[in-house]
Amino acid sequence: MTGTGLMQLYVFLLAGVVGYQVIGRVPPLLHTPLMSATNAISGISLVGSLVAAGAHHGRLATVLGVIAVIGATINVVGGFLITDRMLGMFHRSAPAKGEAGAPAAPPGAERGR
Repeated sequence: MTGTGLMQLYVFLLAGVVGYQVIGRVPPLLHTPLMSATNAISGISLVGSLVAAGAHHGRLATVLGVIAVIGATINVVGGFLITDRMLGMFHRSAPAKGEAGAPAAPPGAERGR
């Protein structure tokens, strides 16, 4: 392995350790805004993997690029689904008919049948 390849491996491993430490220390209250930012970063990695897949640097690079495109797409779609589900927990559901706070029926609405 050349010096450049060893340096790239070092940076990759260091980024993984730092990323794990940063994400592990996020309080639960900040998870929804963090997921939105993570989805944006995943979109950028999707664009990068598309570039890698279409760069024609060889068969192995193309195969790895396609695998990266699939992984990044799953990450983006899953992130948006999870964020949507988390935000859905904050919506109030409409009260059922007859419950306190339900809108009253207009006068004469039941007689029209």
